[in-house]
Amino acid sequence: MSPAAYAGEGGDTPPSRAGRSGSWLRRHGKGVGIVLGLLLVLSGALVLLDRFCPLNLARLASPGTEILDRDGRSLAILPAPGGVWRLRTTPDDVAPVLLDILIATEDRRFWQHPGVDPLALARAAWQDLRAGRILSGGSTLTMQAARLLEPRPRTLRSKLIEIARALQLEAHFSKREILGIWLTLAPMGGNLEGVRAGSLAWFGTGPRLLAPPQAALLVAIPRRPEALRPDRHPDRARALRDRILPAAAGAEIPRARTPLPRHARQAIARLPAAPQVATTLDLSLQVALERLAAERLQFLPERASLALLVADARRREIRALASGGDGRGEGRGGALDLTRAVRSPGSALKPFIYAMAFQDGVAGPDTVLADLPRRFGSYAPENFDHGFAGTLTAAEALRRSLNLPAVALLDRVGPLRFAATLRTAGIALHLPAGADPALPLALGGVGITLRDLAGLYAALATDGGTARLRLLADDPPEPRPFLAPRAAATIAAVLTQPLPEGGPAGIAWKTGTSWGGRDAWAIGFDRGHVVGVWIGRPDGTPLPGATGRSLAVPLLGRVFDLLPPAPRDPPPPVVPRPTVSPQADALRLLFPPNEAVLSADGPVTLRAMGGRRPLTFLVDGTPLRVDPARREAAWIPGGPGFYRITVLDAEGTSARAAVRVR
Repeated sequence: MSPAAYAGEGGDTPPSRAGRSGSWLRRHGKGVGIVLGLLLVLSGALVLLDRFCPLNLARLASPGTEILDRDGRSLAILPAPGGVWRLRTTPDDVAPVLLDILIATEDRRFWQHPGVDPLALARAAWQDLRAGRILSGGSTLTMQAARLLEPRPRTLRSKLIEIARALQLEAHFSKREILGIWLTLAPMGGNLEGVRAGSLAWFGTGPRLLAPPQAALLVAIPRRPEALRPDRHPDRARALRDRILPAAAGAEIPRARTPLPRHARQAIARLPAAPQVATTLDLSLQVALERLAAERLQFLPERASLALLVADARRREIRALASGGDGRGEGRGGALDLTRAVRSPGSALKPFIYAMAFQDGVAGPDTVLADLPRRFGSYAPENFDHGFAGTLTAAEALRRSLNLPAVALLDRVGPLRFAATLRTAGIALHLPAGADPALPLALGGVGITLRDLAGLYAALATDGGTARLRLLADDPPEPRPFLAPRAAATIAAVLTQPLPEGGPAGIAWKTGTSWGGRDAWAIGFDRGHVVGVWIGRPDGTPLPGATGRSLAVPLLGRVFDLLPPAPRDPPPPVVPRPTVSPQADALRLLFPPNEAVLSADGPVTLRAMGGRRPLTFLVDGTPLRVDPARREAAWIPGGPGFYRITVLDAEGTSARAAVRVR
């Protein structure tokens, strides 16, 4: 069809839309081509820049470490390399008012521009030309972030590099991530970098709690960090702050830096390096415990030191710990975490010997025991006062921490079995090289740490199970079986008695004193907390006359005074001596426990409990000779290696353990 068919009465043909577009392209095609070419060139340049000149994020990747308590409060700050206080900070970490002031003051179109604001650059250039000097750089927050990542002299060349880097940043990071770069690296005067460090140093608070005048000051300081330091130039800092936020006029300006927090300093030295580390500690309790430790340390003998620990008994989390001196006292071990030191527990392990004996049915709280001279082979233990109490109940013998009854019960339980049970429960006992567990275990002939000892007592405070005491919030719990709840409750009831120096009611406690007074212990617990106290010399030399009762118990009561009341659970009942019914009690292998390591030096006594007699003991499927009326059998290992031990009762019920003989 011809174009004339579209003609009206005048015969004219109206121009088509395609014709108009083509006409526009003919007139402006050259300019469009230039623009598209420039965009292509710019895109290619950015790709090449990314490939051959990647962003340098080294300063962002090397912050200091902030140790947080269980509620997210700053417990301790460790500097970044070079001694700079630089802490990673995100927009979620700061008060919203700070972000509002920052964007309104520094970059109103931050959320819209691609990293560079042409209007801001043009305005800055015009102002600089009119004044004949540089008044404004027109830098966006993205350009400032680029300059903070790679500091350079303020030159035109540097400005062009910042523009290119800003475009790179916008290509790789979100707007909020770019704000995080500024919040982490902005200079805050001296060796302070970032809003978190500035907030803690100038105001003693985290950035989320900043008031508007405080936020305005932290936005002002980075413009001229040294000239606006509030401790050196408070009037200048106030003037710029008030210009940024007129409503802040009259608010105080900090005149000195607040010391950055550094609590639990020996313990945090072993924590993993990370921008933030969340712990189970409680800041308020930690501060109070450190103050108490420093006060008590002044009255200890020369070169003596101490270690204190408070743990949540149910959650098995360390709430506070203090160790050593402040570094000024010679020999006090100020740099050591003495809660990890391996020391002799004295009598502090006796409650667990009694618990296992009660659990086995060989004794109970009312069982009459003899505290009279006795030899166990070549071993002849004595009491601390070198006297003897005669006959008395097991409960009284434990409360008085008498030695002969404890050794006699350990002889019944078996020192090898006792040590193996603790090891299976996750508790490390440190014996001399090549030594096997023996009867002196009852009186402290082994090494243990305050952390492990407190973890053991947490089993008595709760359900009898053990778990390693945790310091890191994200450590998974590791519960392990140890004592029957009935046995744990019985021991807790026996040990619950008034503290001799006064203190809260309802505390169960036990002392320990190692040979020569080298270690003085007091461990106490209620239904909510376990408290451990150790006093001694870090070098292990004797502390003449020191005992757990005289040195550690008074401090134990002081620590419990710092704690909230225990949960209002009913007190653990005083349980009578357990009776064993062969028909009703489930069959179990008492010794050896699973994964035990045994010695091949002599016969091993296999012990079982429960089930219907007669019992049959088998080693790798081979039965052993056994008295039908007894629940134990003697086995002589054939040599080093791995063995499987099985016990069967008359009804075919079985219990097993895999062991290694060395």
